[in-house]
Amino acid sequence: MALTKWNMKSFMKGASILTIAAVIVKVLSAVYRVPFQNLVGDKGFYIYQQVYPFIGIFIVWTSSGFAVAVSKMLAESKGPGESRGILRISLAYLLALSVGIFLLLRSGSSFFADLMGDPALAPVLQTGAYIVLVLPFLAVLKGVFQSEGQMIPVAISNVSEQLFRVVIVLAGTWIALRAGSSLYKVGEITMWAAVAGEAVGVLILTRFFLQRERMAIATVKPWRVIKDLTKISIGVSASSLILLVFQLVDSFTIYNALVEAGVMSETAMEMKGVYDRGQPLAQMGILLASTLALALVPLIAHHASKRDGKGALPFISLTFRTSILFGWAATIGLVLVLPFVNEMLFQTRTGSVALIIFCIQIFWLSIILPLTAILQGSGKVRAPLLLMLLGIAIKLTTTPWMVRRYGIEGAAASGAIAFAIVAVLLIIYFKRFWKFPLAPRRFYAVLLIAGVAMTGVLIPWMFTADYWLFAGLSPRISSTLTAVSAVAIGAIIFLFVVLKSRIMKEKEWYLLPFGKRLATAQLWLTKNRR
Repeated sequence: MALTKWNMKSFMKGASILTIAAVIVKVLSAVYRVPFQNLVGDKGFYIYQQVYPFIGIFIVWTSSGFAVAVSKMLAESKGPGESRGILRISLAYLLALSVGIFLLLRSGSSFFADLMGDPALAPVLQTGAYIVLVLPFLAVLKGVFQSEGQMIPVAISNVSEQLFRVVIVLAGTWIALRAGSSLYKVGEITMWAAVAGEAVGVLILTRFFLQRERMAIATVKPWRVIKDLTKISIGVSASSLILLVFQLVDSFTIYNALVEAGVMSETAMEMKGVYDRGQPLAQMGILLASTLALALVPLIAHHASKRDGKGALPFISLTFRTSILFGWAATIGLVLVLPFVNEMLFQTRTGSVALIIFCIQIFWLSIILPLTAILQGSGKVRAPLLLMLLGIAIKLTTTPWMVRRYGIEGAAASGAIAFAIVAVLLIIYFKRFWKFPLAPRRFYAVLLIAGVAMTGVLIPWMFTADYWLFAGLSPRISSTLTAVSAVAIGAIIFLFVVLKSRIMKEKEWYLLPFGKRLATAQLWLTKNRR
């Protein structure tokens, strides 16, 4: 099982395959929550979102962070014997870790449920604990294939496990509700769906792995492997983990704070479920930022090692500008159309103000995700991790007080504030190493103009559509038509201003997914100026 030697071209091809798979997985992860919420309502959504962060954190840490750590260590190993030793120690370490976490979740489920203020969540948490027993095999197998640049098995596994999980969640929920099961029982089904999905991923990768030849085992120092695995995995997955840790903080604070503020238990559950509607909206909003981090950071890491790192500067600037551009567009667009999108997706406009505040996080995450990835690609891991911990501390300390004072709007604001502080501090830290401007002043001016233009057109359009054009239709259909038309109009206006101003060069568009079409449109719009 000798490691395959592969060049930058094959590496970038593999990275592209993984990026496409990651986009599909992220879209599935965000989209399935909409029909699920429609089936179970806000209380059912609350139950799911209360427990999911517990297993979601371990899923991301192992199947993403540990997989990258294993692949990096295998790629740097000094022969097949050492690689086999690393694999053996990695699997043993992850199995011990997963068993420990499994026992903690199973035995401590009542404690955690009581801490969240809802003892009925204990069986759901116990069911979710089983997923951690599957993940060590998934992480190690992904690490093996990624270390050799064989991304197709990993991509197939990633998409299959998510698709299988989504199908079981929706089908199982529908059947359970038809049979009269409780919403907490439905919560258990969603946890079993996650276990089944990860198991499918393991089976797919195992089939590819069994086709490989055996080799001897060399002596490897266990503690060095364990130390490197832990350090690399946490650093790599930190930016993704912060989203789930924020959700975990919400699980322990929002419901309890609402009850302490005098809200009835059932109402507090529904309010938390309404607040959780923001999660899929934010996931879709940061899709481009997280995709850019996956697609362009390998280029940055490759060029950072050349010419004192100066070769990476164009890619760093491009990653930042593109992420900010589309993050700003997604934030402004969602803030404007949120009440209609809320009713279109989730049946009511309840909680629209809280969700508007929640969606402001998209802009700050569009700064945090690419900058964190750039710093990681350049070998700077510790400082971003410390800033993430600072953000978590701010979220944890401010959420209870803000919820008691302002309700779920306060919870949304606490998250936005925490992310804003992390983003600003990341930029300051980044500037210590790269003195050049990430974007010219004209870039920010154009984005501001594009946002104002989009706002100036969409507000009167939505008012006209909602109160006159689609007024005779049912509320949800009216909101759907208003939202879809507003998104289309807003996108056209925003892109027109951006493309007409040429703040991105045509050759830069070509480096991005579907950028060729934008480059062609920009050439056509600016042909008289060239």
